[in-house]
Amino acid sequence: MRSTFVFCAAALAVAAPATTVHAESQGSSGDPASVPACLTHSPGWRYTFVINDCDTDYRVKVLYGDGTDVPCQVVVARNWFTFPGYGTTGNTVEGIVLCDGSDGSDGSDGSDGA
Repeated sequence: MRSTFVFCAAALAVAAPATTVHAESQGSSGDPASVPACLTHSPGWRYTFVINDCDTDYRVKVLYGDGTDVPCQVVVARNWFTFPGYGTTGNTVEGIVLCDGSDGSDGSDGSDGA
């Protein structure tokens, strides 16, 4: 049951027309790195899905209007990752940014390569 819900939620996020709108507005998020057009996001009150339709894995994080800081995560090529949503208290999702290690991370995804 749980896996069916996750699959349906992901399918809706990919199919949502809001994905295109938010992909176009990423440039105004103050992101110094260029986010490729094949890397999009779909915010919701509970979850924000980052969808990677690229041929390359990317480390990304979501920017929130209230300054909430979430860790960078690897979004594997042709896959998606779930970040927290904007909630019910008036917060907003401002966009997504690429992580390059300058955020205090070591640039790895934590895997051992196995």
